[in-house]
Amino acid sequence: MHRILAPILIGLTGIAILVALGVWQVQRLAWKEDILAQIDATIAGAPQPLPRLIDPEAQRYLPVRLTGQMGEQALFVLVSIKRQGAGWRVISAFRTAEGRRVLVDRGYTPVARKTAPLQDGDVTVAGNLHWPDDRNRSTPENDVDGNIWYARDIAAMAEVLQTEPLLVIARDLSPPDRGVTPLPVDSSGIPNDHLQYAITWFSLAAVWLIMTGLWIRHRRQED
Repeated sequence: MHRILAPILIGLTGIAILVALGVWQVQRLAWKEDILAQIDATIAGAPQPLPRLIDPEAQRYLPVRLTGQMGEQALFVLVSIKRQGAGWRVISAFRTAEGRRVLVDRGYTPVARKTAPLQDGDVTVAGNLHWPDDRNRSTPENDVDGNIWYARDIAAMAEVLQTEPLLVIARDLSPPDRGVTPLPVDSSGIPNDHLQYAITWFSLAAVWLIMTGLWIRHRRQED
């Protein structure tokens, strides 16, 4: 019995740790799904007027409706869209009926349409406030002079277009924006890998159990 005591203790300890990690990931999965459900509910809420006091943490994804004039000048952010390929996010200045100037992410246009005239004038924009984090270690610096942007750097864009550092991602424009397809904000880009992590930990626990059983059988055969 003493020959299999060590395998049993090591096996049970390892299995307990791996199962505990799997259970923790299941709990994290429920937590993340609740957060994503809250975000989706916020995004789909009734549009509100543009707030005067800005709070990025509290107002992220806030649905808003703006009426005013879209500027023809635009900044172009390189983007790749599934089943459509490379193109540009079109970011323009928008002057509200109250006289505020903010950034509006109109949506996607193909690479070849960068020099095509853009719709301007009176328009109503329904969309969501957002403070995107597009930049990582591998993101190149923006070519401001060449109007090739690799990230939606709100402060820099606001400086170029002389607006408030505030971005509205369009969900719908009336009248529609010719040649530009809205890319409305959603929760699909928020990582949620907890289910895969849970499966990995539970699978490792099963492998540990099998290896422990083989170890115990080998010790018994030695007797």
